[in-house]
Order: sequence, then C-alpha cells, then structure tokens
Amino acid sequence: MLSRRSLVLSGSLSAVMAALLPMGQALARSPQPPRKMPVLFIGHGSPMNAISANPFTQHLQRWGASLPRPSAILVVSAHWLTRGSTGVTVNDKPATIHDFSGFPAELHAMQYPAAGHPALAAKAAALVRSGQAQLTDQWGLDHGTWTVLHHLYPQADVPVFQVSIDYNQPAPYHYAVGKELAALREQGVLVIGSGNIVHNLRATVRGAPEGLMAARDWAQQFDEAAKQALLAGNHEALVAYQQLHASARMAVPTPDHYWPLLYALGAAHGSGPARQVFEGFQSGTISMRCLQWDA
Repeated sequence: MLSRRSLVLSGSLSAVMAALLPMGQALARSPQPPRKMPVLFIGHGSPMNAISANPFTQHLQRWGASLPRPSAILVVSAHWLTRGSTGVTVNDKPATIHDFSGFPAELHAMQYPAAGHPALAAKAAALVRSGQAQLTDQWGLDHGTWTVLHHLYPQADVPVFQVSIDYNQPAPYHYAVGKELAALREQGVLVIGSGNIVHNLRATVRGAPEGLMAARDWAQQFDEAAKQALLAGNHEALVAYQQLHASARMAVPTPDHYWPLLYALGAAHGSGPARQVFEGFQSGTISMRCLQWDA
C-alpha cells in the first residue's frame, strides 16, 4: 500500500533564510561557476523498482552514468502533497521515508543517505513568487525521490532537497512555479519531476508484461498524445491536460502523479522540446515515460 502525505506547513521562512544567509554567501563565492543543468522527468512507478532489475531500472542506471554531476538535486515528487503553501525541505540530513506498506523487508530497510542543501533550498523558496513558500524539516526523501536516485546516483553523494506540490492549486500554478525554479539550473541544480504521465492504480492489470503494447488502449492513447505534445514543445496543451485526449479522465484520475511533469516543463521553459529517454508501461496503466531537456 502506498501513502501520500498532505501537510499544512507552518513556520517563518524569513527567520530560517536569515539563519542560512552566510551559507548562501559562501556558495555565491564559489571559485568555479557551476554548469547549467538539464531538467528531467522520471516515471517512477512502483517502489519495487528500487530493488528490481528490469528494462526501466537498467535504463536509469545507464542514464545516470551519462548525466553531469550537479551541485544539488531538486525533486518534485508526486508523494509530497501540501495544502496552502509550497514546501521546501531544509534538512541537513534528510530521512529516507518509506511511505508505503506491504512490500518486502528488503525495500523497507533501504536507505538513501544523501545530504540536504539548506542554502540552495532557501534560494528555491525565495524564487517562488506565485504563492507562499515554506522551508520545513517535516519531510525527507520520499519514495518518488530515493527509488529513482538509487539508480541514477547510487553513491548518494549529491545533496538532495524536495519541493512539494500545493494540492490546493490548479495546473497552471505548478507550471508557473517550475518556471520560477528554473533559475537554479544556472547554479548547478538538477531539477527532477518524479511522477507518471499515466497513473491509474484502480485499473492495473496484474501480471501484465512491461512495454508500450501491454498497456490498456486508453492509457496508451493518452501517453502517445502527451508524447506528441512534448515533441512539439506544446506546453499549453500539456498544462490543459484534461483536453489533451478523450481518455484523460481514465489516464489521470487524480493529478498528483501528473503535476510533477508541469514543474519539469516550467523549469525547462526555453530549452526546446524534450528528449524521449525511456518509454514503456508497467501493470498496463502506469506510464514509465522519462524525459530530458538539455541545458
């Protein structure tokens, strides 16, 4: 069983940012300018992908080997939902959150001991102008983050922080926040949206083989419509996803797994069309499509 936490955050952003100011100034004095980072969207699927060897996880490992080394990784995960504000984790040592039950003990025992990056987290919060941002230590790294980073950066030697999804807000808000966070790419931050373009757990097919052709027709049709919009760089169509295809209601019954795509789209604004890095389905109704927008 999976769980998604919806939090109402509290606390003083200004006070925390003031405490972090010296760290931010030290970062700004870094002698080597950081390299501009790409933007990724990852279809993360089941937590079991953390310990499974399959075409998706094998591709993640190869993909990770090809990526530049960032100064930090910012992840917007489908599994951290807040209400009324956008949360940004400020932990020095974020906990590995096992936000699921009923899976093997091996999975529950896994840890991803990456450090946080409070200074860059504070900068991320300061960039959010579309709504209220809150720095918080009430969250760590949920499975939408660590199950994929385990394959991309297996040494856990790059700092990681998360940005939440304000579930009270409509789709255009999430795209706008992604655009605001894009400035972090110039500071060496790799922005990742982790969700699934098609995600309907109620309609999954037990034992379905992996691959595009194993998907239910409506799932494949919506995934293909999204692919064509991505290839065309049509962000407007992807933000208005309910009108993207007639199958939208079945493909995206709730928006939590789709919205991370909008953060990635926003952060990639001006970078051109996405590269299709991986495509396929798990359980017939979960699109594993992965994307990269180059710097």
